[in-house]
Parts: sequence; structure tokens; C-alpha cells
Amino acid sequence: MSLALSVLDLVPITSGSTASEALRRTVDLARLADRLGYTRLWFAEHHGMPSIASSSPEVVITHVAGATERIRVGSGGVMLPNHAPLLVAERFHTLEALFPGRIDLGLGRAPGTDPTHIRALRSFDAEQFPHQLAELVTLSRGGFAADHPFADVTVTPGGVSLPPIWLLGSSGASARFAGTNGLGYAFASHFSPTPAAPALRAYREAFAPSEAFPEPHAILAAAVVCAETDAEARRLASTMELAWARIRTGRFETLPSPEEALAHDYSPAEQHAVQLYRQLSVVGDPETVRAELTRRAEAAGADEVMLTTNVFDPAARLRSFELVAEAFDLAPAVAA
Repeated sequence: MSLALSVLDLVPITSGSTASEALRRTVDLARLADRLGYTRLWFAEHHGMPSIASSSPEVVITHVAGATERIRVGSGGVMLPNHAPLLVAERFHTLEALFPGRIDLGLGRAPGTDPTHIRALRSFDAEQFPHQLAELVTLSRGGFAADHPFADVTVTPGGVSLPPIWLLGSSGASARFAGTNGLGYAFASHFSPTPAAPALRAYREAFAPSEAFPEPHAILAAAVVCAETDAEARRLASTMELAWARIRTGRFETLPSPEEALAHDYSPAEQHAVQLYRQLSVVGDPETVRAELTRRAEAAGADEVMLTTNVFDPAARLRSFELVAEAFDLAPAVAA
């Protein structure tokens, strides 16, 4: 099968480094992905996580889109319950005006954080998501009835429209909604143990063509670590194994080094978490990674796989994306 590859950059903060350093490194990965032929690069919205610096994807999108030429850049995603739809419309109109034809708007239904930060964000009830999405689209296009309170609201800058909208899911609950509304759909297999195939099948069965998506397009996100050998990939992946174990047991810290991870004395609960993470992640040499990503994409019925790679060494992280690109024979694309 012909499989497009993309990147989800969580802007990882490693032990001994700073968020500023992590944010500056996004450009290194963006330029590499642009040169290698990856299709798109997305940034997620997370709050209150010491290991992730992407609390404001719109700002990071601007940062990297200006440093690249071809690759699509977007949110994976903006957590709509945290934002007034008008603000999202204005921000993504602005991005589309600055980088026409290169922006994606991925939206999530969850707040993307813990209850304390949800209160600080004053998040909307996630059950309001369909109403928020309809409001966002109508604000962008215009079309409220004359007696509607927002009838005279104008989204600026004008002269542009919202970028293509993608709905993010991790359980399958949003799949039919995405299909019915003619949206793109991305499934978060990089952290969700829920099988992706039923959700992607429901998305395709419900799909109604739209201007942005004449045909359905489904992305499968995957946690990937690739190195020259399986052994080295496993060593690099130990960073996220310990990080995942800590998160699953209520500890939020910066990403540890492989040395710290390999020396860690795992509790039974942490061992269970590591076993779960190993089932979710794809780790190995280029041949191993290519075979497993291809298998998972075919099993799920995905058009595209979006890789997220969180390791301690920034150089090893870049090398992982290089090796995967080589394994799949990605062709570096010419700038438009």
C-alpha cells in the first residue's frame, strides 16, 4: 500500500534541559521532516505537563511554518473545550493568511489536562463540542440568521477560510461524527489501547464528502523509536517506558535519560504500565519498524501514519525520523 508519513511533535522536555531549548529544537525536526518528504507536522495542546512544552500549538505552528517551505503544519490538536470558537477562527484565519495552503486545524474534544488545570482554563463542557464546532465553522463562513446574537460578528482577517478540519479521537466515539461532517479523522494509537480499526471503519461508513475532503482520509498516530539496531532502539525507548510508568502512576516529570530508566527499580504497577506501553509503541531497526507500521496501517485501514518519537537524545530523535523515511523510501518533495 502507498502510505503517507507525518510527524506529531510533542515538544519533549528532557531531564536537565529547558522548555526554551525544547521549543527551539522544534525547528530542527521541522526542517528535517520538510526535507525528507513527510506530509505534515502537528503540535498538540497539553497543559501542566513538565515533559511537554506545547501548551500553545498556534504559536509553535507559526514558529516552524516560517522556517519550512513545503510541509503542512497544524494542530493535533487544539482542544476546543478550552477556547471560544471565535478565537480559534481568528487564530487559524491568521495562520492561513500567513501560510496559505499549508495549515491544518486538528480539533480535540477533551481539555488535554488534569482537573486542576481544567478549572484554571475555565473549560467548556466537552459535551458542547458539536455546538462549538458548528459555531466555529459558521463564524468563519458567515451565515448566522439575522436574529442570531452573532449575526454581525466578523472573523478577521477576512479573505481566507479555515484550514481543513481534522477531528482527533482515541476511543472511536468521534469517528462517525467526523465522517458525517466530512472532516478528516486521526486516531491516537500512540497512547490509546483501543483498537483503531472499528473507529476508522465507522468513519468511512459514515463519510459524507465535503469541500475540504472529497474522500475520507484517516490518520493513525503511532509512538515510534527507530535506530540502526533493535537493541539500540530498545535502549532509546526506555526513556518513554519510565516516563509512561510515572504518568500512569500519577508522577509528571521531565523525560529521563536511558541510563536513569535502565537503572530504575520498577514497582509492580510500573511494570504493568511498561508492558502496556510496549504493546502500543513500535520500536526497532528500520526493517522492523517498516514492517510493523505497515501491518498496523493495513489492519486499521489508515491512509497515513503520524509518528511521534520521544527520546532523550535530540540527535537520536532526528536520526529515528531519518531511518523511517529511508525505510519507506520517502521522496523529498519540491517546495510549491
